[in-house]
Amino acid sequence: MTTTEEFWEAFYSERDQVWTGNPNELLVEQVADLTPGSALDLGCGEGGDALWLAGQGWQVTAVDVSATALARGAARAAEAGLADRVDWQRHDLSRSFPTGSFDLVSAQFLHSSTEAEGERGRVLARAAEAVAPGGVLLVVGHAEWPTFVRDNPPVDYRFPTNADVLAAVDPSRRWLVEVDESVVRELTGPNGERGTRTDVVLRLRRPERS
Repeated sequence: MTTTEEFWEAFYSERDQVWTGNPNELLVEQVADLTPGSALDLGCGEGGDALWLAGQGWQVTAVDVSATALARGAARAAEAGLADRVDWQRHDLSRSFPTGSFDLVSAQFLHSSTEAEGERGRVLARAAEAVAPGGVLLVVGHAEWPTFVRDNPPVDYRFPTNADVLAAVDPSRRWLVEVDESVVRELTGPNGERGTRTDVVLRLRRPERS
C-alpha cells in the first residue's frame, strides 16, 4: 500500500508546479476580518495560502508531508521577501504534529485517498488543541465529487460533513460556531468539462477560558 508520503511525493513530482500559487478563495473570505497573529497552515502544499497569510501580516507555520511541495513554497517565500514570516515544516500529521499554539489554524481541503478510517478526524482534533484561547479553527472541505465525475468517481471516498468535523473537534459543543455553510462553485475539469462542486466551510472560535 502506498504511504501518505509516497502518494503526495509522487503527486508533486509529476509537474514542476501543481497549483496556481493563489490562495484558496474561501480562506481569503473567512480570514479577511481577523487580526493577524500566528497561523498554522495544515496541508500547505506549495504554499499559496501560507504566502498570502504572510503577506497579510501573519506569522505562519506551514506544514505538509511532501518535501518537494515544501521546497517550492520556501523558494517562493524567498522570492517574495517573506522567508522570515513562514516556517516550513514536514509532518505526516497522522504521526507527528507541530508544537505551539496559534491564533488561526487552517485546514483547507485536507483530504487524501490514502487516509485510514477516522484519521482526518483525529488530525483535526489535534488541530483544535493547537488553537490558542480566543483563536479560530477554519476547516474547508469538499462535500462531494464534481458533477462531471459524480457517477463514476476516481476512488471510493466518503466526504466528511461539518457535523463530522464538529464531533471530532468539539464533542462538548463549547466552541462558538461562527460559520457553518455550504458553497456551490462552478469549475472546469482537466479535460474542459464544465460543472459544479459543493464545498463546506466551518469556522469555530475557541473560548477564551475552558
